[in-house]
Amino acid sequence: MRHIISLLMENEAGALSRVAGLFSARGYNIESLTVAPTEDPTMSRMTVVTSGSDEVIEQINKQLNKLVEVVAVMDMNEGDHLERELMLVKVRAVGEAREEMKRMADIFRGRIIDVTEKSYTIELTGTGSKLDSFLQAIDNSLIMETVRTGACGIGRGDRILKL
Repeated sequence: MRHIISLLMENEAGALSRVAGLFSARGYNIESLTVAPTEDPTMSRMTVVTSGSDEVIEQINKQLNKLVEVVAVMDMNEGDHLERELMLVKVRAVGEAREEMKRMADIFRGRIIDVTEKSYTIELTGTGSKLDSFLQAIDNSLIMETVRTGACGIGRGDRILKL
């Protein structure tokens, strides 16, 4: 089962490497990983998307909690949460395809953020399945390049990850 694990960690050199090393040393796969400083510049928030049985996820959480730099760990799947991903996709946009790409971007609530004579770059945010649906809805031969951030998540309501 797919899990989104958020952790609050000290913002210092090597911390990301130690978390990634924990996963690789135990043969666990990281599907996506995002990390950035929080409102407190001494802390970073890392979001790791991984898959595994309940036992594997429990083991990952225990191992993460043992790392010195890790201050707090939360499995987003254990409660209500919001999840989003960002995708930039560069598409060929010539002739009739130009209007079709504008229409598809509008349907999926995307924004065209760069325009050239032959291409558009479209920005989309949403769940991974929404972004996958956009890619399936457009002609694959028109896709020039795709960049995705991976998922990030936050608890709903009073559910927070904080010291």
